[in-house]
Amino acid sequence: MCCCYILYSPSLDRYYIGHTCELIEERLRKHLSDHSGYTAKAKDWSVVFVEEFLNKSDACRREREIKLQLPYLTRLLFWNIFSVL
Repeated sequence: MCCCYILYSPSLDRYYIGHTCELIEERLRKHLSDHSGYTAKAKDWSVVFVEEFLNKSDACRREREIKLQLPYLTRLLFWNIFSVL
């Protein structure tokens, strides 16, 4: 079983989107370990979203879909916040 996942870091106020065929707990452990990738900037990442797939290609496809939708989702969230104020 594979999945697409989103991590969140409160200290950076940033999200990380990825996919894996490992257990999500193991993948998170690797993100929190010493390495030089994007998630190395903080040690407070937590899993905020997981969507499971039967194969890696579907999980990868979903990751790309989410990343392509990010500019739209960010604008939508921004305008919803300010429309409430």
